[in-house]
Amino acid sequence: MALHETKDARARDADTDVFTSALSGQILPKYQMPDDHSPSEVVYSLLHNELLLDGNAAQNLATFCTTWSDDGVHRLMNECLDKNMIDKDEYPQTAEIEARCVNILADLWNAPKGTSGTGCSTTGSSEAAMLGGLALKWRWRARRRAEGKPADRPNLVCGPVQICWEKFARYFDVELRQVPLEPGATGLLPPQLAAHVDENTIGVVAILGVTYTCDYEPVAEIAAELDRIQEEHGWDIPVHVDAASGGFVAPFLHPDVVWDFRLPRVASVNTSGHKYGLAPLGVGWIVWRTAELLPADLVFDVDYLGGDMPTFALNFSRPGGEVIAQYYLFLRLGRGGYRRVQQACADTAQYLAGEIAGMGPFTLLYDGQGGLPAVSYTLTDPAGAGFTLYDLSDRLRMRGWQVPTYPLPADRQDTVMQRVLIRHGVTRDQIALLVSDLRAAVEHLAAHPQPVTTEPRSGFHH
Repeated sequence: MALHETKDARARDADTDVFTSALSGQILPKYQMPDDHSPSEVVYSLLHNELLLDGNAAQNLATFCTTWSDDGVHRLMNECLDKNMIDKDEYPQTAEIEARCVNILADLWNAPKGTSGTGCSTTGSSEAAMLGGLALKWRWRARRRAEGKPADRPNLVCGPVQICWEKFARYFDVELRQVPLEPGATGLLPPQLAAHVDENTIGVVAILGVTYTCDYEPVAEIAAELDRIQEEHGWDIPVHVDAASGGFVAPFLHPDVVWDFRLPRVASVNTSGHKYGLAPLGVGWIVWRTAELLPADLVFDVDYLGGDMPTFALNFSRPGGEVIAQYYLFLRLGRGGYRRVQQACADTAQYLAGEIAGMGPFTLLYDGQGGLPAVSYTLTDPAGAGFTLYDLSDRLRMRGWQVPTYPLPADRQDTVMQRVLIRHGVTRDQIALLVSDLRAAVEHLAAHPQPVTTEPRSGFHH
């Protein structure tokens, strides 16, 4: 019979139970590095537990961003942790896959056949939008200088845009002319353009999926109005389409909506791969309809990574895994797969819209049809409801739901609304549970009226 030596029980337990380790029995340093190293499993477990204090991503109905990915994405991301997207000489196949993605998007958005479009990946649609804005400014400035005219007062015209456009205008010294909303409108209307554009307008931004309400602005009608303005004044004003979300929805759910490079006036399109493109966080895309629409002065040739390569970006090093994951999704889902995913989301959004419409105190602003898979609504009688939508958000958060409440932009800032986004991974059963909790919250708030205040309340930053 074999003989075995016993081990000290305390030492054995210390090795196997991270919550009896010395580290777990003390408050960890938060703003300074500790004096010495600690076991990786112990630190991992402690941080894992601390992160449980974050909201549950599956219940975050405020974000447009991907919150669920399949196992193939997880494996590829893990294999690409060490790949630097900017280092195209060292990782030529990653660069090739990026180029394939640009071609796929140019084709998806109906770039003219027989032309050489151009584009690149970015860290998200905000960076992509800024690159599109820079190209608009550079082209306008070059044209003005060629005509012997001043080029010191550029402006950009848009409706209710995401904050990235405000950043672009401030960072790159462009006047942002944000057109106020007309009564009953949720986005830029073509007849408003004439009062806001002029010879110094570098472009008009049209939104395919307004951040506030999730419907589409009428891109074709905006382009047609700019055609009319050019005939009248001679101003050739291009359109940039901010399709952060809609660029991966409209081609599959609304193929008859003309918003993309089928319109000659559309010079460039940006989108988020990590929103309805279904890729993990950290990838966006910008595509120009033809290569000459990207001024050569904006492109840098870098040779200190081992090869000569052109680059156009606001940052430098960034991971390549998200681009690989995007290409994986293009191949795995195809057009039919993307269509099924987005249709399932749209069907769930329309189910939710019907439930909210029948609940009593709400008026729908957007019912989930014709735009993004989402629902937006307001209180029919804010003064007489006995509660605000901010109160409702707080009540829903007790059940883990993150449902944003915020006012519409000027001139409809008196309208406070809520928005629910339906993404891949948000199931019909999950939304049925939301409906049940929403109904219970309304009943509770109606039975316990809250003092209505006009003081501004914090909302969500999406």
